[in-house]
Amino acid sequence: MAHPAHPSPSGGFAPAFVERVLADALRSGARIYGISGLQGTGKSTLAAQLVRAAAARGLRAATVSLDDFYLDRPARQALGRRVHPLLATRGPPGTHDLPLALRTLDALRAGVPTRLPGFDKLGDRRLALAQWPRIEGIELAVFEGWFLGTPAEDASALDTPLNALERDEDGDGRWRRWCNAALARDYPALWARIDRLLFLQPPGFEVVPGWRWEQERALQRAEPARTGMDRAAVMRFVQHYERVGRQALRTLPDIADVAIALDADRRPQSG
Repeated sequence: MAHPAHPSPSGGFAPAFVERVLADALRSGARIYGISGLQGTGKSTLAAQLVRAAAARGLRAATVSLDDFYLDRPARQALGRRVHPLLATRGPPGTHDLPLALRTLDALRAGVPTRLPGFDKLGDRRLALAQWPRIEGIELAVFEGWFLGTPAEDASALDTPLNALERDEDGDGRWRRWCNAALARDYPALWARIDRLLFLQPPGFEVVPGWRWEQERALQRAEPARTGMDRAAVMRFVQHYERVGRQALRTLPDIADVAIALDADRRPQSG
């Protein structure tokens, strides 16, 4: 059973590539197979394809996304008032419900009945509990997220702003230091739940804003009656992710069990 996939601009990966990734997951004996990759790399697309391929083999599989564990908007707004206004924006470390994520992954590993949370990105709200699908007996859970496995930066790396958002809205570094501390303190327990990690590696961070814009347009095409972000808003939004995204690019090729280089059209160049 698959959790509904997030809309993606990608047309999907080649079946032969999907089969190779599934073979890697099954050969490793992973119950929780992680897919890490920056925004727009095709993580949710690949996860959904893996679940369909597993189902074709008679296996019970499900996808779960780090995005589905975002704190709800009121909780992030409260965090923004208490710590820093930028924490009202979902995505960076410290804006996830980690106890819920840990409970969910542990239940998936044990194969016991559980509900998979969901998040409405256009509405920027967590879905109501009644909308969370109930599943059990899962043999393979594909867990995807934009910075799965990424370690925190050294404190000295946080001194200089790296984009306009950090320069203009986090001049004293309080937001980025808080997020980095959360990444160091709270996320290793989540990363430890991942049995095997695959990294979809883009050619560089410079492709991410365009890929995220394509993703936003796909979200809006899926629900044309609703309002999403315009391109300027997406470009600003991506800056919230840039620091940790660049850290992922530096570190995950050596941390992940499998690293798959993608070209500018998201075509796998290895693996």
